[in-house]
Amino acid sequence: MTFTDAELRAALRDAHVPALLAALVHFAGSAEHLAGFQPPVADMTSIGDEQGGIPLDQQARARDLAFGLVTRWRDAGCPPLLRPSPEAVRAAMTYVAGSEIPAAYEAFLTDELHLDGLPGASRVTIERAAGDFSVVIVGAGMSGLLMGVACKQAGVPFTTIEARGEVGGTWTANRYPGCRVDTPNHLYSYSFEPAHEWPYRFSTAPVLQGYFARVAEKHGLMPHIRFGTRVESAAWDGEAWQVTLSGGETLRARAVVSAVGQLNRPKMPDLPGVGSFAGPAFHSAEWPEGVDLKAKRVAVIGTGASAFQIVPEIAGEVGSLSIFQRTPPWLLPQPFYHDAVAAGKNWLLEHLPFYANWYRFALFWSLTEFLLPAVAAEDGWEAPGSISPANAELRGFLEMALAAQYEDRPDLLAKLVPAYAPGGKRMLVDNGVWAAALKRPNVELVTEGVAGIEPAGVRLANGRLVEADVLIYATGFHASEFLMPMRVTGEGGADLHDAWGGDARAYLGMTVPGFPNFFMLYGPNTNIVVNGSIVFFSEASVNYIMGCLKLLIDGGRTALSPKRDVHDAFNLKVDSANATMAWGVDGVSSWYKSASGRVAQNWPFSLVEYWNATRAPRAEEFEVR
Repeated sequence: MTFTDAELRAALRDAHVPALLAALVHFAGSAEHLAGFQPPVADMTSIGDEQGGIPLDQQARARDLAFGLVTRWRDAGCPPLLRPSPEAVRAAMTYVAGSEIPAAYEAFLTDELHLDGLPGASRVTIERAAGDFSVVIVGAGMSGLLMGVACKQAGVPFTTIEARGEVGGTWTANRYPGCRVDTPNHLYSYSFEPAHEWPYRFSTAPVLQGYFARVAEKHGLMPHIRFGTRVESAAWDGEAWQVTLSGGETLRARAVVSAVGQLNRPKMPDLPGVGSFAGPAFHSAEWPEGVDLKAKRVAVIGTGASAFQIVPEIAGEVGSLSIFQRTPPWLLPQPFYHDAVAAGKNWLLEHLPFYANWYRFALFWSLTEFLLPAVAAEDGWEAPGSISPANAELRGFLEMALAAQYEDRPDLLAKLVPAYAPGGKRMLVDNGVWAAALKRPNVELVTEGVAGIEPAGVRLANGRLVEADVLIYATGFHASEFLMPMRVTGEGGADLHDAWGGDARAYLGMTVPGFPNFFMLYGPNTNIVVNGSIVFFSEASVNYIMGCLKLLIDGGRTALSPKRDVHDAFNLKVDSANATMAWGVDGVSSWYKSASGRVAQNWPFSLVEYWNATRAPRAEEFEVR
């Protein structure tokens, strides 16, 4: 490596100091220097402060220390850095976390650090030639591409069926103004394909689609993908799946992996008159090309994640904007939600050894379990609007953050503080643009009930007609209707949707008794609410599925599906735990729950528990033949 002192000094000004100090362990050969620095604060006061409250003088001292160690290494010819001792690695993890790492997490977090080099898409190696063991993957979004990379690396033949004309899944489907991820990009990316050139901390849909397209090209997935095609049905014939496509063709596959996701079928509101509006009316996930909103009277129904991103983008160009709110969301402060990634940080991620590892680790830990205890209920706690002392503390913090934004508009604040406990519904990432939009003179937040849709606008329950030229439905998705409208028929002609009866269940979110060699990614109860990145879950799931394929291929087996008692015991455990979380308690409705009131989407446990469960399948848990 060659770089000037000035280049390094400039880059260090943009450093994430906790990650920088941890990376210096590799240069110093020990973790002794960490004792001289205050660790980042590991509580709610650190939310929105990337440096975790480390004093400015200590930040400056950390940069000076880094400059000395890194230039010495450069001047010595950039020799290989020795692996720190396990004790030094643990000390660095504890420092970055701001508290002692629990023993149960050590192996998990060490694995996530990737200090020995980047992993593959899966740790599974299949020894025997796959031969005619073909796999059909349904969907070329984040999870489907990941499954394709794993199959390619293991030498398993596969075909991916994608309904749209390009890869990227939700980042292809959702093209509304302001669409972006709400997990930091350096975590919302494959562990084996880090991108050090992200332009934003939380990137927009086109940037994300471009990332997944590059991964697909790099790993040679494009020739395996059938675009513009849907899977109509999949039927098990006793030895393989007969997969019928939208054009009438049938593919034979020994295994099927669904990667269609949970949020892919737009849901229209259950209101009289939907479809009668005279002007342009569309769902946020079906944003029409070239729609003109300039100086128009626009109505947005819903204040969930999509509306939260759309409204600030369009408020300045429309003539008037009416936003119809049924229930306000909780907002998690994140001052740099729309910020670009500083040039110096990108330089460090690309060039400074192990800095990227520790920066990803810092993001991972801060999102892994930090808020999980605060959304768990405590027996006997009865304070309104919270479910535990920790949840009440979180509520107080979020209320103060809201109050600070609406000091000049108490009328708005009264409409924006949720009555339900934090975590009961999806929490949205907020950097103040929502408040700025609602305060505009051409914007109205309507909280009266909606009676129906009419050709001229939205009729309220109090009789008022809110006239509009354009109507946008930001009303979510049919999240509980997993795999619809695809029909899946298993052993004995059993229909999967009939077997579920409106409540989708699966062992580890992936496999169902009586449906051999059928797997799901982002399946039932694998959604996460406050802890981690869905990419992590998909990587763990793909590793497990590849382990199942190894059992089949290397063992010369025809089929496997989970035993009924294993499946049922797992789901009983999940249901019991979900009932104790903010999103599962009585009295809170959300897309997390099916029509019966069961939480069909969310994982109620820690990430380390899913990681442990998906390290490798246990043959004794399956019916195998």
